[in-house]
Amino acid sequence: CWLLSMLSLALPHGGLLCFVFSVKLETQKFVEEELSNISMPEMKGKEGRFQYTITDVKITELNLTHADLRFIPEVGLLFDVQNSSISLSFNRQILYWFFYDTGNINASAEGVNINTALNMIRDDEGRLKINNITCDAKIAKMRAKFSGTLGRVYDFVATFLTTGMRFLLNQQICPALNHAALVHVNSMLETIPVRTEVDQFIGIDYSLIDDPVVTSRSLDMHFRGMFFDLSHQNDTLVNYAVDPVIREYDRMVYLALSEFFFDSGMFSYHTAGIFQMDIVNEKMPKDLEMLLRTTYFGAIMMLNPALVDAPFSLHLAVNSPPKTSIKTSGATVVMTAIVKVMVLPPGQPPVQLSSMTMVNTYTLFKIFSNQSALESLALIPLQAPLKTMLQMSVVPLINNWTKRGVQIPLADGMDFIEEVVEYHNGFIVIGANLHFSKGLREMISGSTKPEPETDII
Repeated sequence: CWLLSMLSLALPHGGLLCFVFSVKLETQKFVEEELSNISMPEMKGKEGRFQYTITDVKITELNLTHADLRFIPEVGLLFDVQNSSISLSFNRQILYWFFYDTGNINASAEGVNINTALNMIRDDEGRLKINNITCDAKIAKMRAKFSGTLGRVYDFVATFLTTGMRFLLNQQICPALNHAALVHVNSMLETIPVRTEVDQFIGIDYSLIDDPVVTSRSLDMHFRGMFFDLSHQNDTLVNYAVDPVIREYDRMVYLALSEFFFDSGMFSYHTAGIFQMDIVNEKMPKDLEMLLRTTYFGAIMMLNPALVDAPFSLHLAVNSPPKTSIKTSGATVVMTAIVKVMVLPPGQPPVQLSSMTMVNTYTLFKIFSNQSALESLALIPLQAPLKTMLQMSVVPLINNWTKRGVQIPLADGMDFIEEVVEYHNGFIVIGANLHFSKGLREMISGSTKPEPETDII
């Protein structure tokens, strides 16, 4: 598999329970909004001398005071509501013998228990998707208070009416939540791209490679996480990196990036051919040009004395994809580049004087000739200035393309905050908490907009 990264949504412990509460609160608010939109059918019936019609049923308040959000292994995400209440109102029309009465009824459903479990999978395109929802809703009892001319007279029929209302409300809760999850939430998830362009040269594939794994403390998702050259999208890099392991739970979200994440990016940029440059004219430092002229004076005189005053040029090209090494002490990049030393006679093609290979890490630099071991000895005086030139030219060239980061699509209204970075052998772990500036319903409503909120790593 092309395992690049692992995203773990965790239930923190210790002093960070407030952030779990923020997710639970948003889920609770979303459930409340969905239940508030429940539409109840008109009720008609007859009981003895009574004929009644119930219309315009409205849920006026939900009090989901005892709500819990947790992970259930091999099941999914569980949202559990216990011993809560729902307030509602509806209009009545009652005929008793020759008396006709209308008015408003305020009712309350008590002992509301809702148990909802979401099962999440990877869809065919590698997106996260809610595959199934199991729901069980029960209302222990319902009370009603009549108003109007004969309000007290009809109190005795409250039990009859509320029994039917409780039955209907029970039948409406789970279908409303099913539709919210399978239609609304999935519609928002479908707007998140899993394969997108980073810039004009490379793209990234962060589709899921398998179904999410649910443990008692986290929801773990494994992403393909592979950069690719836009002009050679089928070229891939073999993954030899270790699989990231996340053991932390103090943050809500942990993103683990293996060495393959960085190596595939370097590989794609190298395949795109952008890691090369020419140093000539005003880009050539005067002291380096003087040193080159001194070093290659004999070669120029033997080749063609007329070239002795021609300007010098250096062509640098990274000849293999840079490699990343991540340790607990930090990250290093190994890079090799071919440097061609040329003179530029006016009106004539460039004349190559030498070709050398430079190997550079943040702790080691060496240079050797591609032509002979004897010339490698002659290049020793160039080692220090060429190292400086490499750090001032090629390294900034690589940094220029990699410093922009990679956008992580998030729904508008969701952001990462309080980020921490930890280095491990073979991978980096970024921990963060989630901050909601919008409610889940508002985020879903805005999911059709073209520009989602993004975080950059």
